[in-house]
Order: sequence, then structure tokens, then C-alpha cells
Amino acid sequence: MASHRKSRPAGARAAGIRTPALATAALTSVALLSQTANAAPSADDNPSLEEVEKKVDDLYRQAESATEKYNAAKERTAKQRKRVDTLLDDVAQRAQRLNDAREELGTYAAAQYRTGGSLPETATFLLADSPQDYLDRTQLMGRLTSRQKDAVDEYFTEQSATMKKRQEATESLTTLTESQSDLRTAKATVQQKLADARELLSRLTAEEKARLAAIEKEKQEEAERRAAELARQQAAEQRRLEAARQEQEQVQESAGGGSSTATGDPSGSGTSVPDSAYGTKAEKALAFARAQIGKPYVWGATGPDSYDCSGLTQAAWKAADVSLPRTTYDQVNAGTTVSLAAALPGDLIFFYDDITHVGLYIGNGMMIHAPKPGAYVREESVYYDGESSIHSVVRPA
Repeated sequence: MASHRKSRPAGARAAGIRTPALATAALTSVALLSQTANAAPSADDNPSLEEVEKKVDDLYRQAESATEKYNAAKERTAKQRKRVDTLLDDVAQRAQRLNDAREELGTYAAAQYRTGGSLPETATFLLADSPQDYLDRTQLMGRLTSRQKDAVDEYFTEQSATMKKRQEATESLTTLTESQSDLRTAKATVQQKLADARELLSRLTAEEKARLAAIEKEKQEEAERRAAELARQQAAEQRRLEAARQEQEQVQESAGGGSSTATGDPSGSGTSVPDSAYGTKAEKALAFARAQIGKPYVWGATGPDSYDCSGLTQAAWKAADVSLPRTTYDQVNAGTTVSLAAALPGDLIFFYDDITHVGLYIGNGMMIHAPKPGAYVREESVYYDGESSIHSVVRPA
């Protein structure tokens, strides 16, 4: 998963370049810096390894943000396509009923012709596309039987409804075209960001790649230390809750009130304790997620062979018969928000101010998530990108 840091102001730029040699060097440096970070250049006018790392992380973050937009556009497109197909089917059925109504009117006209009624005028009227414009309606209706009047009314009603549905289908096709355009734009954005990140990484020497790996290892170790600290805090909180519950039960028994069946925090601190049904569902979701460990992150993927972050959490909870929306933007609203200290296995952990990443909490400060392109579904500390990256915790069931 990419690093989450607020953008820094652009660094100072050189005032001017006066010789061809310096111009060539500067153009090369600017081209690289435009692909790395907006931080101040280092002494030799080349980006530092830290700057490259930051830019790569930013590109991965931007790619994941674009991925969630792609997911949303894809979902809108699918829904709109389904609506268009339904409308077109409806229009086809109505067109058939309209034809049937016209045939019935033609039968009445032919019958009038055979019996010597107002033959030419009536037949022309009944078979015309706009009969009310051809003859005076009042004069004609006086010559029609009740059943014939019903047939004419039905024809006009069906004609009006068919025209309305055709208009709806046209408007829906326009919306579908717009959704497809959004989908193509989001897809192109993801692909470009990933290509930029790969290009930056390809420029690193073997030594630089080794140093970058060492930096990542240090970050991982710090994240694991923070996870262990959170695990200790949560364990202490659980002991406090259990002690408070037992104390409440003793008080009630002494007062003759029987044992407590409450599932909330007896101390009134507001810590949410779900019933056993949540634990059962969460176990199913976690079992599914663990079975996906090792599968690759692929943007826009929902399984079974690969996942993006929200595709994994959606699939995991689906295994527990809980339906989650497709995108992180919607999943964050699909449950009850709790504090990180009160997080339980199965809860969803969301990241970044724009809510573009999500993982499945497994306890002890750890989660299972699909991190980023080039990585695999894995267990990792919820602090993998620093405490400031954590947006919220949501209990989905």
C-alpha cells in the first residue's frame, strides 16, 4: 500500500541555465524530478532515494484512488446497462402490443367496409398513425360501438406509453455512454500511474534497490511494534470489560436481580461489545480472507484468483452472508463506526483521508489486505503506513 503524506510545497527551482551542457543536465534532472517528488533537489541535482520512494508510493496511492473510481464507474455502467436492456425489452413488448391494437382496429375497419358503413373515412382513420388529426373525433366516436371505442382508447394509451419508454431508453443510453467514458478514463489513469511507478523503479541500481528494501523493512518493523502495543491495549481493555461485567453480575445477584444479559460496556464508557452472532459471521469472513493469502493484488479484481483491496473485503464478508458495496467509499458507510481500540476481528479498517484503502482486522493490531500492485494478499500491521493513515474502523454486521 502506498504512503500517505500531505503534499509538500514545490521546491526551489534554478533561476536560469546559460550553457548547453548545463541545459542538458538540467533537462534530464527535471524530467526525473517530475516523475519523483516536489521536494527540494539534492546537491547533485538528482532525486534522492527517499524522494524516489515517496514518489513511487504516491503513484501507487494515486493508482489505488483511480482504481476505486474505476470500480465505481464499472458498477454504474453495469447498473445502467441492465436498465437500458430492461427498457429496450419493455419498448419491444409495447411495440408488439401497439401493433396488435392496430390490427384490431384494422379488423373493425374492414368489418365496417363489408357492412357498408362509413367505409373509406373510417378505415383511413383507424389505420392512420394520427387518426385524431384526420377526422373529427366526436363525429367518428358516435359511429363506433363501445368495444370499438375501447380499442381506439387502448391504441392511443399504448402509443403514448411506448413513446415515453422510448424516450427513457434514449436518455438511459446517453447515461450509459457517459458511464463508459468515465470507466475508460479511470482505467487509463490507473494504467498510467502504474507505468510511471514501474519506470521510476526500473531506473534504480541494484544497490539502491537494496537500500530501498532496507527502508521498507525498518518501516515494517516499526509498524509491527505499534501493532503489538495496540494488542496490549486491547487486551487490557478486554480485561477491564470482563471485570466490570463480573462486578455488575455480583451486584445484581446480591440485589436479587439475577444475572445480566447485557452486551454493552457495564462501565458505561461506550465501548461496543457485539453479540455472538457477529463473532460467528466474522470467523467465516476471516477464514475466507486467510484462504486468499498469497493471491496477487490486481486493480479492479474481485476474485477468485486475484483481488484489489475492496474486492477482498467484499468477497470475505459475502462468505459470511453479509453483502457489502463494491467500493471503499460505500463500504465505509456499511456498518457501525467504532474506535481502533475497540476494533474486533472482522472489522473493516479504512485508510487515508480520501478512503481509498481497506483491510480486514484480525486482532492484535494486524489485518489481512490486498496492499498494492505488485504485492500479494497478506497479513500486515494496521500501522503499515503510519498511524496518521488510519481513517476509521467500521463493524459491518
